[in-house]
Amino acid sequence: MPVLPIRNAAILPFTVTPLVIDDEKTRRAVEAALMSDGVIFAVAQFEDRQHEPGPGDLYVVGVEAVVERSYLSADNGLSVMLRSLRRAQATHYLDEITYLRAEITPLPELVEEETPHLLARLRLVRQHFEQVAKNSGRIVEESVANMLTINDPGALADAIAMALDLSLVARQSVLEALSPSERLAIVDGLLLKELEIQDIEARIQQTVQQEMDRGQKEYYLREQIKVIQKELAENDPALRESLDLRERAVAAGMPDEVRARAFREIERLEAMPTMAPEYTVLRTYVDWLLALPWHAQTTDQLNLTEAARILDANHYGLEKAKERLIEFLAVRKLAPTSRSPILCFSGPPGVGKTSLGRSIAEALGRKFVRVSLGGVRDEAEIRGHRRTYVGALPGRIIQTMRQAGTLNPLFVLDEIDKLASDYRGDPASALLEVLDPEQNYAFSDHYLEVPYDLSKVIFILTANNLQTVPPALLDRMEVIELPGYTEEEKIHIAQHFLLPKQMKDHGLSVSKVEVRTEAVQRIIREYTYEAGVRNLEREIGAIMRKITRRVVEGKKGKTFVSAQRVPDYLGPQKSFGHEAEDRAQVGVAMGVAWTAAGGDLTPVEIAVLEGRGQLTLTGQLGEVLRESAQAAISFARSRAHTFNLPANFWEKNDIHIHLPMGAVRKDGPSAGVPIAVALISALAGRPVRHDLAMTGEISLRGRVLPVGGLKEKAYAAYRAGLTHLALPRKNVPDLADLPADISGALHLEPVDTLDDVLMLALLPASALPCPRAEAPPERDHPNIPVLVAPANLPEDDGAAHAPDKPNPLAAHEPQPPLRQIIIGGLN
Repeated sequence: MPVLPIRNAAILPFTVTPLVIDDEKTRRAVEAALMSDGVIFAVAQFEDRQHEPGPGDLYVVGVEAVVERSYLSADNGLSVMLRSLRRAQATHYLDEITYLRAEITPLPELVEEETPHLLARLRLVRQHFEQVAKNSGRIVEESVANMLTINDPGALADAIAMALDLSLVARQSVLEALSPSERLAIVDGLLLKELEIQDIEARIQQTVQQEMDRGQKEYYLREQIKVIQKELAENDPALRESLDLRERAVAAGMPDEVRARAFREIERLEAMPTMAPEYTVLRTYVDWLLALPWHAQTTDQLNLTEAARILDANHYGLEKAKERLIEFLAVRKLAPTSRSPILCFSGPPGVGKTSLGRSIAEALGRKFVRVSLGGVRDEAEIRGHRRTYVGALPGRIIQTMRQAGTLNPLFVLDEIDKLASDYRGDPASALLEVLDPEQNYAFSDHYLEVPYDLSKVIFILTANNLQTVPPALLDRMEVIELPGYTEEEKIHIAQHFLLPKQMKDHGLSVSKVEVRTEAVQRIIREYTYEAGVRNLEREIGAIMRKITRRVVEGKKGKTFVSAQRVPDYLGPQKSFGHEAEDRAQVGVAMGVAWTAAGGDLTPVEIAVLEGRGQLTLTGQLGEVLRESAQAAISFARSRAHTFNLPANFWEKNDIHIHLPMGAVRKDGPSAGVPIAVALISALAGRPVRHDLAMTGEISLRGRVLPVGGLKEKAYAAYRAGLTHLALPRKNVPDLADLPADISGALHLEPVDTLDDVLMLALLPASALPCPRAEAPPERDHPNIPVLVAPANLPEDDGAAHAPDKPNPLAAHEPQPPLRQIIIGGLN
């Protein structure tokens, strides 16, 4: 009879199966069967990819089947309904040109005795099949009920095998099993395997269901909503805008809490009319949430050699700071997850604090952002304003993070010492949460009202004076001091950094202009008086502008800027900072102060006048400095006999203490030593060395106590041309890393008491440049006053008031009973 090859399936007896035939050779076999009695041999083929199988591609065991119906489908395929009758075995295949034929032998059904074993197997098969059908839910209940009524073991096995979703090999094994008990055992094994698979599927599905978090569910729901909204948004601009906001919220990578807040606000925005007053406020808030970087980061480049090259290329000197920064990068390389220290660069203006932060960002490959805190006195500048206020915005921290666009920029907080506080709050207290690693992983801005992670940010602070930084804020920082530059360093910076930069900015080249080294030196000495190089760069820029104008006006040749021609470009001398005195004077001592500009000289002038014990302090002095003056007077009174000072000088004389440059406010305890020295010099008529600077706080017992800013003070003394610096002995370690040119030119004189300072500072009265007279000299000019110092010193009897220590004033010639000090312009 004709052969009907079946792909990827095996047909069992007593079943009805629909088939679609698409190859011509099989179609002719079906037509040949229909032309006779309609019986055909249906057999499975090994490979479903074989379109025209031969005898070697077919199984041997198949079924006799009747083609009950056949019709052409829409795609010209032949659809047939096949009803199988009984098992059959092909004894010989004939592969003809028209179609494939086979000689077959029917396989009769074996009849077995109903043993208890067979009946038990039959019952188990029914139970297992019922359980499989119940778990799968794919088999119709009526079919299950009909199959469970079959009592013939072989027929039941065939029916169950056709109902299950079995592979070709499994179903063919059932077809080839002629014994009903064997066939039933095979089907029972397949049912048990199916039950095990269903159990595994149930456990997997339960596990997946438990592990599926709310975010995944929201994702599926959001995708469905997105499809719906895309269909509706074609003609609705508001809906398109809402859809865009949702897409941006998904792409922003927000934490779950923030994402939920963003979707809630978007939903409120969708339900609100665009003309509502609150619509713009809410839309601005949503835009801020979506614009902030929530997960975008840059990868650190931790090449120490390259970092050292960048620092050396951008900065000259500052070796201590560079070394600390290289150590910082080394720690980041070995421990990337460690908390970054909060570095604070402290130093005078213009020494490169902010540019050092920029260089670190360049070495790390991070974004560089900066916030200037000078003059900030409102806490809302840091934390932001609440949305209830009109025109509310986030604070400067969040605004700058949006500007950076990454979660881990290098953040410079400039001028931290210029913060102030008033009734609107304390910005320094708000910065504690920003800088503290224990808190800034969830920084709270009043405008956002959601936590924002600042723990990946590297914060660098700059300050000119740490005295004004709140202690709680200073405690969280690692301070790196950047001292001022020496004259030699400024010359090198000008030649290798400032001049090339200014020439490039003004369109000049080395063929057009040359600035001599002595010209740069004169600019430093006479036109700038600073610890940094900012004004130096400004003056060089002024010279370049004038040369640029000359070039544009058509001047040919190269311009040489020498020291003699500097006034032609910059005008007369601008800087008249304190310089060393040219001679020793009575009542004048040279102090050194620590200012925002680094360091400066502070001369102390004292005049002793006839009067009634009045003390006058001028020069815009602060409270601490006034107390230092009081302490100096009390010390002089307590040691008046030791120093051979006039008796009861504090009752018979007025004392005027003045610190020049009265427009500049002065304060601090470090002027105690020069005030005491100048006072005793004025009372005793002994001049003070003009090449000596001094600093230190004094006590009532005459002890010299340590003070701050010694390095800046040493720089100031060096710049002014002084050769000696008297300082408290405990401050000597502060000057251990002075540059060699300063330590070689400036002799440090450690002192413990005022006696040590007086022995060092006071010269004999004979060192005065003008002779002293017993009576007031005649006035050579009527406008020059002559002041007589009340010096009625008692004669020293050598034993009345013998001091415990050597008298620092008795080491020189004895003093006359009357001293006259000429104040004016004559000598």
